Amino acid sequence: MRICRFNDNRLGLVEGNQVKDVTSVLDALPPLTWPVPHGDHFIANLGTLLPLIEKAAASAAAQPLASVKLLSPVANASKVVAAPLNYQLHVDEASNPDINHGVHMPGHDGFATPIDKYGLFLKGATGVVGASEGVEIHWPERRNDHEIELAVIIGEGGKNIAREDAMKHIAGYAIGLDMTVRGTEDRSMRKAADSYSVLGPYLVTADEIADPGNLDFEIRVGNEVRQKSNTNMLICDIPDLIVRASKVYHLYPGDIIMTGTPEGVAEVKAGNVMHCWIDQVGEMDVAVR
Repeated sequence: MRICRFNDNRLGLVEGNQVKDVTSVLDALPPLTWPVPHGDHFIANLGTLLPLIEKAAASAAAQPLASVKLLSPVANASKVVAAPLNYQLHVDEASNPDINHGVHMPGHDGFATPIDKYGLFLKGATGVVGASEGVEIHWPERRNDHEIELAVIIGEGGKNIAREDAMKHIAGYAIGLDMTVRGTEDRSMRKAADSYSVLGPYLVTADEIADPGNLDFEIRVGNEVRQKSNTNMLICDIPDLIVRASKVYHLYPGDIIMTGTPEGVAEVKAGNVMHCWIDQVGEMDVAVR
């Protein structure tokens, strides 16, 4: 299934170029009491809700996908975990001082991978927006780059997840944009501004994608292809990232793992539109303002 959140927090099932409004299904969510559990309440109950969504869609009103405002399909992620330097050609291009600014240099220094050296990092959950919300540049006097990547959405939470179990913890996938301002600050500041984590256009449930480790993807700005690669080029693959993240953080339903970006990161400015596409996931246009 392709599940979206749209307009005024409506729930939609995307079929072709239409959205079927299945918001009524949300009435089946268990009531919450304080303290509210960590994670996204909808994603935590997704397994129960999927057959209800399918049933509701049979008689639901439909409208063109192009006519709705797409919000992030995850409303309440407890955290966004991101992987730095996880494609070799991006490691190579990061030797450019305009990218590294003398910090987070791309050399491994004897470590097996850049992630073994630098670890994963967190992005602020309040920075997550949907395709239609767009990106607001927070440092207009500095270089702000696009970084497209496959985003993994955790379904079943856990800690110290074994590699052989990792893929069972995935609810689905989406396109992720890890927007980045270049500079000397820590990644968790330069990448965590409001609207600097774009997720969309919807959540594609895990059963729809047989091999997320072999997906073509690209981003264009105007008519120019900026980044183009395949997830088979990941240095640390998806199960590895889940294992590494869950050793440090308890993962909760709706947590987002940004798997890393390939070479071709480049600047965007207000007025640009980023066209993003990942095979079997979808495509989205994201405006910069």
